[in-house]
Amino acid sequence: MAEYYDPQTYPKEWNYLQTGTIIDQYVIERELAHGGFSSVYLARQIADQVQVAIKEYLPRKFAHRTWNNVVVANSEEAATLFKRGRVLFFEEAKVLSRLKHPNIVEVIGFFEANSTVYMVMTYDYGVTLDKLLSNKILPVSEDFVLTLFSSLLAGLGHIHSQQFIHLDIKPSNILVRPGNDALLLDFGAIQSFPKSHLGKQSKILTKGYSPIEQHDLSSQLGPWTDIYAVGASMRNCLELKTPVPAQDRAKQDTLVPAVKVFKRKFSEPLLKAIDWAMAVQPEDRPQSVAELLKALAGG
Repeated sequence: MAEYYDPQTYPKEWNYLQTGTIIDQYVIERELAHGGFSSVYLARQIADQVQVAIKEYLPRKFAHRTWNNVVVANSEEAATLFKRGRVLFFEEAKVLSRLKHPNIVEVIGFFEANSTVYMVMTYDYGVTLDKLLSNKILPVSEDFVLTLFSSLLAGLGHIHSQQFIHLDIKPSNILVRPGNDALLLDFGAIQSFPKSHLGKQSKILTKGYSPIEQHDLSSQLGPWTDIYAVGASMRNCLELKTPVPAQDRAKQDTLVPAVKVFKRKFSEPLLKAIDWAMAVQPEDRPQSVAELLKALAGG
């Protein structure tokens, strides 16, 4: 019979791999970020000291780390969900290893250890958009928005051309590199399309960025779903706050159009493109990255 543990009985620092931990052919330097399903670490390859980013599958609702770094399910019921998620995490790594593009995070390997799975990515220098905006590191000019999101859309267009949709675009998943060049991160929600609906276990939602069809398991998803999230992320740059959630807008749309709110600060083509991308109904949005890029260029 399997033995399960109460995660509350373990020290808080055991949630993360500690500095100096050796795993596979890498040594952990420090944690970079974490979410509900994973943690990302800065690490070095032992052989050549090249820095990499390593993403570890650790869904904190279902599992925890023990004293010897082995990841175990919190209960017998959670074990099923943990194992399913581990398979999906590995599939994400396989998909990403094939999606090569300058504006998409590059996966260079993946491996199993500590009863969980790890994804090895190239390490890029930059700041995520959410931190850049909240800390007011750079002034948000029209040139900044157009440069950043044009590069982001180049990567997104490649994803769509390979019959995939990202489904979790938001400021915290956009790395701003030197020259305001975007790198799209975290493909944990990626799905192939056309696909009739999402399964419950693969449904990932972010308030303010996920459109209405993403909340409905029976809705058809496609490039237009990602485009809403891009529009919401652009609006966040102008407004410095999370947009009104799509579900609330579907009941009563209180979101004042960007063309009205920011007409004296930004150009009409940019503002119209944002409003178009953020249309509540999927059919009222741009249906492709190409359409949105054309609108941003004033076409």
